[in-house]
Amino acid sequence: MTHISAYAVILVIILLGASVASATLLHERDALRAFLQSRAHTLGNGPVKPDTFAEPDTWADPDSSFKHLPTHCPSSPPGAKEADKIVALPDQPPRVNFDQYSGYVTVSEEHGRALFYYFVEAPYEASSKPLVLWLNGGPWCSSLGAGAFQELGPFRVNPDGKTLSRNRHAWNNLANVIFLESPAGVGFSYSNTSSENRVSGDTRTAVDAYIFLLHWLERFPEYKGRDFFIAGESYSGHYVPQLATVILALHKLGATSMNLKGIFVGNPLLDNYKNTKGVFEYLWNHGEISDEVWGEITELCKFGPSESAACNESMASVNTGQIDYYNIYAPICLPSPDGTHYPSSYLAGYDPCIDYHVSDYFNTPEVQKAIHARTNTKWIQCNGDMDDVCPITATRYSIKDLNFSITKPWHPWYTPDNEVGGYAQQYDGGFTFASVRGAGHMVPSFQPKRALVLFYSFLRGVLPPAVSVWRP
Repeated sequence: MTHISAYAVILVIILLGASVASATLLHERDALRAFLQSRAHTLGNGPVKPDTFAEPDTWADPDSSFKHLPTHCPSSPPGAKEADKIVALPDQPPRVNFDQYSGYVTVSEEHGRALFYYFVEAPYEASSKPLVLWLNGGPWCSSLGAGAFQELGPFRVNPDGKTLSRNRHAWNNLANVIFLESPAGVGFSYSNTSSENRVSGDTRTAVDAYIFLLHWLERFPEYKGRDFFIAGESYSGHYVPQLATVILALHKLGATSMNLKGIFVGNPLLDNYKNTKGVFEYLWNHGEISDEVWGEITELCKFGPSESAACNESMASVNTGQIDYYNIYAPICLPSPDGTHYPSSYLAGYDPCIDYHVSDYFNTPEVQKAIHARTNTKWIQCNGDMDDVCPITATRYSIKDLNFSITKPWHPWYTPDNEVGGYAQQYDGGFTFASVRGAGHMVPSFQPKRALVLFYSFLRGVLPPAVSVWRP
């Protein structure tokens, strides 16, 4: 399991479910499933070779592992920030009242490796609001396409794939937010060493994100020393705490421009084996598989580094039908004969086909030019051959392994509308485990208002409201 250092606040949002896979477009949630399946296959067939799935344990002694990294970098050339400013996104809604920036930051001169970012400032009092870095998971999935334009960013792409609408529950209402496409090879991020666009590991991903922040803060020096938070979802259950670990290790050597205050991860992959057990237990708890199948899996499977052929066969026999594993009650996206896609049913505020609209938008030459991306780039949501869900049951197993003492027991939390937004429990050191009712894998897509309430509480370093103001 990933080593997690102590922070002022660590808020783990568990999202209960998200959208179905398509044979023609790889989604973040499908990428994670394929990654875990590939890893299970590799581990089940002998020792793991050094590759994208296995690397030296740099996290056991981060002070030694990262002491060679720079703590400062040269100032950006004059005008770098202004060159990244977006005049306007094509077909954005009227009266946009905040500044937007996007562009590349080189993280390796030797290999020509550069990461693409999209940054949105808060519409009001941006100078006094904190800075948040958002990382999507996958692995190998875009924070621009998923986080920024499907979940918590200020805009959503409309079904025409050409126009944008405002997201009134955008997180930049509360903070200044950077969406980083990472690692190189994801989205518009790239390396001139072509092999690097297909192979990466957690350590290099964390180091590159750290180097990105060093350079980005020189480009935007007004954010040096600002309260800083790292957030993400899915495989960012690795990315987020690992980047935080690098920053804390380097902070001891004088990297004082990053005033890290806490981390926030949604539906995180924390432990591969606990996740596998949690997936099947969750499906059984929700009536998706029978008592007999669940009993067979628990009898045959050890949920460890390797499994028997009988266990693998039993797990492979599970057939839940055509549902969305990441929100088992949500509509799915279906193909039309003409090549377009449509939702199987209606769910207010949620479009299961939005991945296709986002892909259409970012493959438009006018959009690529407006955001200062390399033109004629074939932008895709998720890169690589990785094709599971991280249910609440899986995360509970992982948190139990931490053996933290409970300081505030499990209780409901409420939205300003006096609805139960979910449930929360706090542990030593401010570590908080919270659920979001009615959400899927990408919680701001399914429950944008509840996600914003939870994010607001996180930034303030407090638990979400535990008392309803409603009175009968």
